[in-house]
Amino acid sequence: MTDYGLLGAFIVGLMGAGHCVGMCGGLVASFASQQSAIKIGENLLLKQLKLQFSYNFGRIVSYSIAGALLGGSAATLSHLFNVDDYLVWLRVFAGIMMIVTGLYIAQLWFGLTRIEFIGKYLWSKIGPTASKFLPIQTPKKAVIAGMIWGWLPCGLVYSTLTWSVASGSAVSGALIMFCFGLGTFPAMLSTGMAAKTLATWIQKKSVRVISGIFIILFGIQTLYVAYNQI
Repeated sequence: MTDYGLLGAFIVGLMGAGHCVGMCGGLVASFASQQSAIKIGENLLLKQLKLQFSYNFGRIVSYSIAGALLGGSAATLSHLFNVDDYLVWLRVFAGIMMIVTGLYIAQLWFGLTRIEFIGKYLWSKIGPTASKFLPIQTPKKAVIAGMIWGWLPCGLVYSTLTWSVASGSAVSGALIMFCFGLGTFPAMLSTGMAAKTLATWIQKKSVRVISGIFIILFGIQTLYVAYNQI
């Protein structure tokens, strides 16, 4: 996967801000209600930032692990079964998902959210464990919670994971999901004026349309490369 793929994954995460806040915003917002756990002389803002950075670190680690597992598994299967066009068809699927994601980012079509049912069964098993870490009052618990919530059913995550599958290696798959995770970070960092300003900018229609078109064009380019390899 080229550097453009990494940039595309970052943009998907960044421009999917509204979806990210809807999925995890309630949990992140709870970090701002830690006054009861503040010790005398302790800085409330600093504690909130530590918890948020720790939570997002854990979440990005989970994304990267998932990308590495899928990217590595696809590459291993390709070698084991000696299927020459295996990755080509995966790239076709990834290209289609990029276009679908671009349409979602541009708010032209929301079909992407319909695939979230895929992970609902898995989350039904993980969710009860995740709730045991609430309330989140220490960075350690925040990291663990982030790693668990990283598996929350999310259409944007699933779409970007198809890029990892088609990347051809565990390292490339992990890097794609790492960049996606970095892109989601500003939306999840709910403390401070800079984050609020960025969130407002991301929600502008023109910005979303331009970003969506970029992802769609990248998907078309991926399909074109795959077509030439068939």
